[in-house]
Amino acid sequence: MVVRSRPNLFVVLFALQGSILPRVAPKILGISATALAVVAIERAFPELFPVGPGIAPFTLIGLALSIFLSFRNGACYDRWWEGRRAWGSLILEVRGLARLLPAVLGPEQEALSQRSLRRACGFAHALHASLRGTGDEAEVARAWLPAAEAEALAHSPNPANAILAGLGGDFGRAFRAGNLSDIVLGMLEQKVAALAQVQVVCERIQGTPLPFAYTLLLYRTAWLYCLLLPFGLAGTLGWATPVATALVAYTFFGLDALGDELEEPFGTEPNDLPLDAMLRQVESIVRDALGEALPPPVRPEKSVLR
Repeated sequence: MVVRSRPNLFVVLFALQGSILPRVAPKILGISATALAVVAIERAFPELFPVGPGIAPFTLIGLALSIFLSFRNGACYDRWWEGRRAWGSLILEVRGLARLLPAVLGPEQEALSQRSLRRACGFAHALHASLRGTGDEAEVARAWLPAAEAEALAHSPNPANAILAGLGGDFGRAFRAGNLSDIVLGMLEQKVAALAQVQVVCERIQGTPLPFAYTLLLYRTAWLYCLLLPFGLAGTLGWATPVATALVAYTFFGLDALGDELEEPFGTEPNDLPLDAMLRQVESIVRDALGEALPPPVRPEKSVLR
């Protein structure tokens, strides 16, 4: 996620860090070159352009394309924001668990309290690895789990869910042993269910992309529009046509590229969610509750917080 102070006019015009311009620059240059060629041909061979299409058809098509682009970007931002809310809920639930466990278990069950907190942190690490697609969910959670459970985790198809199963199993055994009342068990089970809900939301976002037909239709229409636009502008704007066409291409393709980043909020693009920073926050909550040294917070690198 891009983290910057409020930009001034110079930064707005020339900043590249966090900008979508580097991704769309080749397309803009190609379309500008096409526009320049159209103007040159129109000036050299005016008989080839006896009647220009004018700007009216492009105005109508551009309006429809803008509405459709806004719809897609709105859907992509909803996915980004839902992912952020899910990880905000994860931080909230871990913080609540760190506050609740010592209060309801008491000092005589300190081992269960500490083991449960470490499991919650292991769950966050496993979920983070799963969403980032690193493929080492069991490995990153190993340091936070009992040895026997950590070994079994390597063979689990869903390590994050297996950790939650172990957490719920601990509470169930304590209840059957008479160390927990049914009320306390219900309170703790609500926390486990809330963590499971966070995982379900994140997996739903990750596993359900926007229909490809939306992207394909928008991409094709934007390309056709930008390639044909110089024919409508050349007669009136002349040599300024490439500039106007480049501005339109930057807007359309820039919004399209930004939507691509927001559609997959758990990646590592500059505008994706800062999962590393939020995972570190969860770890800090757990270590603070365990009385351990706190890890340093994740800092932005070149104005990008990962």
